[in-house]
Amino acid sequence: MSRIVNIGLVQMSCVDDVEANFDAAIGGIREAAERGAQIVCLQELFKSRYFPLVVDRKYFSLAEAVNADSPSIRQLGEVAAEMEIVIISSHFEKRATGLFHNTAVAIDADGSYLGKYRKMHIPDDPLYYEKFYFTPGDLGYKCFSTRYAEVGVLVCWDQWFPEAARLTALRGAEIIFIPTAIGFTSEALSPSGDDYPQSWQIVQQGHAAANVCYLAAVNRVGHEENQAGEGGILFWGQSFIADPNGIVVAKASAEQPEVLVHPVDLDRIKEIRDAYCYPFRDRRVDSYAGLSELYIDDSH
Repeated sequence: MSRIVNIGLVQMSCVDDVEANFDAAIGGIREAAERGAQIVCLQELFKSRYFPLVVDRKYFSLAEAVNADSPSIRQLGEVAAEMEIVIISSHFEKRATGLFHNTAVAIDADGSYLGKYRKMHIPDDPLYYEKFYFTPGDLGYKCFSTRYAEVGVLVCWDQWFPEAARLTALRGAEIIFIPTAIGFTSEALSPSGDDYPQSWQIVQQGHAAANVCYLAAVNRVGHEENQAGEGGILFWGQSFIADPNGIVVAKASAEQPEVLVHPVDLDRIKEIRDAYCYPFRDRRVDSYAGLSELYIDDSH
């Protein structure tokens, strides 16, 4: 018998009002659940505009404790229990004074808090000033056993690193969810820039195919201005789901908020792995020592 699970992705445009964003996210979760979704994922930092557009200490006030007793987690847990769905959500975590993380949370279908993953790879580019705000994660790569599936979670910049997806899959993930906030900076809006969304999608399709699992990436959408006068970012949306062959089976709008719901058959993972005996049987772990090096220079 097939193990069919319905995935829901809530692609949003955010506003200045944090409560309004939270309410919109809850609305999107409810819509996804009403359309049959059993696991619903929100985009990266869904409660606010993408504040790393600018370096400004005032945004540390957006951070919150992330644990089972946090108000946001409790509220999401109540919705999860009511709708009997798993929720993956993304938060600006205050761990201690002066110590912050970009953190994703897994909540099970009974409303229970399963744990968190802290974003490991932190970018520092124009209008993506994340190193000012976030300390790299220290919890390792995670897989959460939920009512409906074994769920792995990465966050945004992690999506460019095959090692992150592989280690998540090695922990048993059947679906890797990636909340993200990615788009064109104003300076990058050019005809050649059209290739970047394709690269973003292709590399993640590769993670799904290489690890024989489903991958679901949920992005924000719309233009957000940098109030410091440095332009802004046009988030390109296009949230998508890739199957264990790396084929995109569902994709959202590039321009509009959207709740994307699509069924996936988890038994396809076993079928493909049994048929082709990858991704794990033929790994040469004895030959991968170089992966622990930042760079390999054989020129001397």
